[in-house]
Amino acid sequence: MIYQTKIKGIGNEAAAFETEKMVILFGDNAPEELVDFCYIVDINEVNGDITEENVLKVDDTEYKITKVGSAVRKNLNDLGHITLKFDGSENAEQSGTLYLEDKALPEFKENSILTIQ
Repeated sequence: MIYQTKIKGIGNEAAAFETEKMVILFGDNAPEELVDFCYIVDINEVNGDITEENVLKVDDTEYKITKVGSAVRKNLNDLGHITLKFDGSENAEQSGTLYLEDKALPEFKENSILTIQ
C-alpha cells in the first residue's frame, strides 16, 4: 500500500464536478472558498512513488491509474489535496491531478476509504 485516507467530510457542492468526471480531495486545511466543493480527507503520508502501475481503490471499487500529475505526491503529503479525474487520460494536463480509467464514478460517502496500491 502506497497511500490510504478516509473521507471525513463532504462539502455541500462536492458532487458539482461529477458530470465532468472530477472529484476534488482536500485535507482539513481547505480554503474557506473551496471547502464546499471538496471531499475532506485525512492528510496522510504517501509511502512511495505513485505510477501508472498502481490502482486507486474507493472502498471496494478499483480504478487503474492512467497518468499521475507531477505534483500529486507532494500535494497529498502536504495538503491532502488532489483532483481525481475519471477520464482515462494519458496526458497530465494538470500537475495536481490523478487520472484514472474512464468508468462510472464510485459513490463517495463519509467514511469511504481511498487506497493507492
